[in-house]
Amino acid sequence: MTETTDSPSERRPGESEPADEAGTEGKEGKVEEPSVEAAKNDTKDESKPQKSKLREFATLTAIALVLYYVMLTFVARPYLIPSESMEPTLHGCSTCVGDRIMVDKLTYRFSSPKPGDVIVFKGPPSWNLGYHSIRSKNPAVRWVQNVLSVIGFVPPDENDLVKRVIAVGGQTVQCRADTGLTVDGKPVKEPYLDRATIGDHGLDRGGNPDALLCQYMGRDWGPVVVPSGRLWVMGDNRSHSSDSRAHCVTSPTDTLAHVLCTGDPESGTVPVDNVIGKARFIVWPPSRWGGVSAINPQQGQ
Repeated sequence: MTETTDSPSERRPGESEPADEAGTEGKEGKVEEPSVEAAKNDTKDESKPQKSKLREFATLTAIALVLYYVMLTFVARPYLIPSESMEPTLHGCSTCVGDRIMVDKLTYRFSSPKPGDVIVFKGPPSWNLGYHSIRSKNPAVRWVQNVLSVIGFVPPDENDLVKRVIAVGGQTVQCRADTGLTVDGKPVKEPYLDRATIGDHGLDRGGNPDALLCQYMGRDWGPVVVPSGRLWVMGDNRSHSSDSRAHCVTSPTDTLAHVLCTGDPESGTVPVDNVIGKARFIVWPPSRWGGVSAINPQQGQ
């Protein structure tokens, strides 16, 4: 005899198929579990974008700092002019906001400084006498300053100076009351100087009126033969610049007491290796935006 299932017409009213009941129970039993799991997944999905954004921001910040460090080290760097020694070309003041210049550190990797260039350089050891550290005495603050110096937000703790190149290795430079400043025996032309800024300050002892533009404390100097690989530098504000003239050593055999730097030419000159870069632009304040002139004083020779 063959078994048969109840037909729909033979089932009592209100009864449902067993399979349907099992399916319904199964479905109803799983209703809440997926909803809780879905909520957890949604929370995870929301946190993932936030973590991803933080990682992306940290990565971009690190890349930006590395690129900035590379630029400061090899390409260009901003410097603040702290003194009046380059007036009126560059404005500086120890108690006010001076010019901030952009220094090109790339050019001199492929060429050498030339007469007329405005350069930033590390002062030779003999030029560092009297230099006072700009770092705090507090160890924690000093550490922060050193870290910020690496990325250019704080000046380096070194005697970095800015002057104009007057003569290079192999050239002879001197200042005399009757001739003024000469290079290789020929007078120079310096349109970047401003007499009103320099003033006389009692430096002119007579003779050539241009003498006061090269004398130091009323004294002539030279002749100095600039050694190979070194530079003779001077500030545009001649009466307020401690430059190559100030660091000359007078020879004991000098017969003229008013003549400087006839003994040791290296004491007043700067090694080319000490040059950090060439001053290119004034980037701050906005009212001073513009290029820094590199006029060769020997161009008329």
